Amino acid sequence: MHSHSLDDWRHDHLFLGADHARNERRTRWVVALTAAMMLVEILGGLAFGSMALLADGLHMATHAGALGVAALAYRYARRHARDPRFAFGTGKLGDLAGFASALVLAVVSIGIGWESVVRLLNPVAIAYDEAIVIAVVGLAVNIASVWLLHDGGHHHGHDHGHGHHHDHGHHGHDRHGHHRDHNLRAAYFHVLADAVTSVGAILGLLAGRFYGWAWMDAVMGIVGGIMIARWSWGLLRDSGAVLLDTVPDPALAESIRGRLETGGDRIADLHLWRVGPGHAAAIVALVSDRPEPPAQYKARLGGLPGLSHVTVEVNRCDHAA
Repeated sequence: MHSHSLDDWRHDHLFLGADHARNERRTRWVVALTAAMMLVEILGGLAFGSMALLADGLHMATHAGALGVAALAYRYARRHARDPRFAFGTGKLGDLAGFASALVLAVVSIGIGWESVVRLLNPVAIAYDEAIVIAVVGLAVNIASVWLLHDGGHHHGHDHGHGHHHDHGHHGHDRHGHHRDHNLRAAYFHVLADAVTSVGAILGLLAGRFYGWAWMDAVMGIVGGIMIARWSWGLLRDSGAVLLDTVPDPALAESIRGRLETGGDRIADLHLWRVGPGHAAAIVALVSDRPEPPAQYKARLGGLPGLSHVTVEVNRCDHAA
């Protein structure tokens, strides 16, 4: 019989996504692009009197801030991935960054909506030609940012930080979306929403320039504020669910039950939560009339996609079934 030393049972809690480094680099590039265009649009909106352009610039400012926080979260998570102070690693830092950004976005969306309504009731002169040029350049930057983040935002890869098959499952195909890097995915939809807002600004300015519909500029500002609010709510909901340790995938929970509840074995308590992109942890309390060693139950869970950390407690119960 092979004997195990203490080191054989120790393992890292490295729950970073498979493309963590690449996503960090891409996010930094998008931060630089967004920050530069943000300054141009805000200054242009103030100089040329366009609320839609100013709203788009402020929208980009929130993006620059949110993406900056995302980039810092990537860096901090990477540098402290093996810090023992973090009981389950640093994989959820991206969700924490997203939640904080969403709160700021909610406040900004209210501000943009309010200012747009004021402009709608009290129109100001707009230098359409100059504002349209800046808005088009802004859209080009948005499209470049979307392209930079697109592949990573939809990547289904996983990073397994352990070599201990006795208590960690393997990763498979991501069928449910809970394996995605929420930090990068949120950034992707963030810049995508910004691109749509830029289109709205251009449409509003063109309507005012060629049809005299000056009110369209303010209306597009209101639409932009609503889009930011909707994006903010979605991010609050998704990142908050991870931070509150909601079950990331009910199908995975059912798979765990199906593999463990055989014969006289029954699950008395099951906790399943996400600890990072592509990584879920589970604590299982089992009762059995003929209990086996915990390692036997862990082995049954081998191969379940996304299950990276398993703790099993076994108790004897003569009437478990």
